[in-house]
Order: sequence, then structure tokens, then C-alpha cells
Amino acid sequence: MLVDGYGARPMSNVLFVCLQNAGRSQMSQSLFERAADGAHEGRSAGTTPADHVHPEVVEVMGELGIDLRDRTPQLLTRETAEWADVVVTMGCGDACPFVPAVRYIDWELQDPSGQDVDRVRRTRDEIDRRVRALLDELDA
Repeated sequence: MLVDGYGARPMSNVLFVCLQNAGRSQMSQSLFERAADGAHEGRSAGTTPADHVHPEVVEVMGELGIDLRDRTPQLLTRETAEWADVVVTMGCGDACPFVPAVRYIDWELQDPSGQDVDRVRRTRDEIDRRVRALLDELDA
């Protein structure tokens, strides 16, 4: 799919993956979607999904006007990975399926589960920085 009628910039599908899909990957997806503003699509999943997004993550994302209260963590499937042009992994190791022709990037980020709000904010801000760098790359 193309973003403009001239074919200048293809849309990329980016999948963010962590263990529980309740913290890092949820923050990444929502920050990516906001910054991409429809130019690219983002999804997230986890290898062992939690029942809900971590409360500390909901709190710090709410500070930015992003409401994650109703998000439900999703299981990473091969089909989900095949949808992606880029898979960003965060601590899921060998549990992520390898799909040929998909670009993989690993972001080493601390799991926000059970962390104090200040530490989760720092993780959120680091994710935001990395998301913007990724978007700059995709848009180049």
C-alpha cells in the first residue's frame, strides 16, 4: 500500500513483540501509531500474553493522552509475524518465530512490570526516541 498517490513512500507494517504484551510492546505500538499518523501501521503481541496491560504502563501513557486501559494483550502467532515488514523484539528471545524477508530489530529495554512510575516514564521516553528514529528510517 502507498501513502500518497505518487507512490513515493510505501507503508510499512511494524510489529512490536515482548513477553507479555502488557508493557514495552504496548507502549511501542501506541507511540508508533501516534507518531506515524497513518503513514505506517503498528501492532503488538507477546509470547506469553498477560491478562491486561500493566497498571504502571497505563498510568504513564495516560500522562501523554494515550489510553491503554481497554487494550488486551495478544498472543504472537506466525501469521502476525508474517503480516509485518519489521519486527521489533524486546526480550522475547528465541520464542519469536523467524519469518524470511522480515527485518528484525532487537531493543534492549527494561520490563516495566512492577517498576516505579519514574522508571516506567524513562522506559516510555526511550521507546518514544527509538520509535521516532525507526520512523525516520522508514520514511527515508
